[in-house]
Amino acid sequence: MTLVALLRHLAFATALALLSATLVRVMIAVRVLDRPDHRKVHTLATPKGGGVGVVVAFLIGIAVLYRFAEFARLADPYFVGVIEASTAIAIVSFLDDLCDWKFAVKLTAQVLASLVAVSSGIYVVNYHLPYVQPLDIGWLAPLATILWLLFATNAMNFIDGLNGLAGGVALIAAAFLAGIAAAHGGWFAYFAALLLIAGLAGFLPFNFPNARIFMGDVGSQFCGFILAILAVVASRFDNVELSFLIVPMLLSGVLFDVAFTLIRRVVAGEQLTAPHRGHLYQVAHRAGIPATGVTLTHWGFTTFGGACALLFLAVPSEAKPFIPLLTLVPQLAWLAFVAHLARVAGIRRWG
Repeated sequence: MTLVALLRHLAFATALALLSATLVRVMIAVRVLDRPDHRKVHTLATPKGGGVGVVVAFLIGIAVLYRFAEFARLADPYFVGVIEASTAIAIVSFLDDLCDWKFAVKLTAQVLASLVAVSSGIYVVNYHLPYVQPLDIGWLAPLATILWLLFATNAMNFIDGLNGLAGGVALIAAAFLAGIAAAHGGWFAYFAALLLIAGLAGFLPFNFPNARIFMGDVGSQFCGFILAILAVVASRFDNVELSFLIVPMLLSGVLFDVAFTLIRRVVAGEQLTAPHRGHLYQVAHRAGIPATGVTLTHWGFTTFGGACALLFLAVPSEAKPFIPLLTLVPQLAWLAFVAHLARVAGIRRWG
């Protein structure tokens, strides 16, 4: 990629960031309110739906990419599948913000959006495992991809409870993904990640460190879904095949928090669909860590995951299996630290 091309891309991204910021201001004025309750940190009714700016910036950008950018095209069925699936999850999550659906309804809608993606052929069939031949999972491939899309989408949604947490994590993850994809010639993943960065850059100044508006489900679900889609696309459909593990490493802090919380709640016999405030990041805040401190910690986890992804790409094949495990080190340390703080603070029930 030439310097002139890069400058053009950055200029386009800047225009989309300004559009995103404008739409965020509109949503602040519209005042679809997120009202406080016992599970939430904020104490005043605050506008939500700031993710509309992120969504519109991305969808306009991806439409321009489809129409004009030959250098970053996927085959048409897959490209159209990305556009249709991202539009579907945007509509689903925006309606969720307006209607505050129960989790079962929300999950059903997410499944339908995921089906839009896999029905266009966007799923991983062969998993390249170390020391063995590629594993072909055959007819299970669409199901495995749907489960991944649902987990990543909801993980980002669940983590969106403190100012700047989900938006900052998504922006840092997208920045690493854009850089890695560009370095290896994965031009669609690069440009799509750049579009996500632009939308988030327009939103975050209104959300962190002090929130004039929240991202809402329309933003958090959309970011999780798009990053999950890009993990699949980059691993199979772009100009080069990047490892599917790159995005999970980037989102390791989010995925660990949600996975640990789900397992803890199952072991405790708690109803999984019941509202709670037992995520690690929530317990950390309840135990006395300022909200900004928790958010910056998760930004650090994402940056560490990005460093692990870069190391993963650099080391010989025989060493690659051990690199994703490195992302567990800060997560286990964080778990131990939060558990200690909870004991000191007298928090016996995490949920």
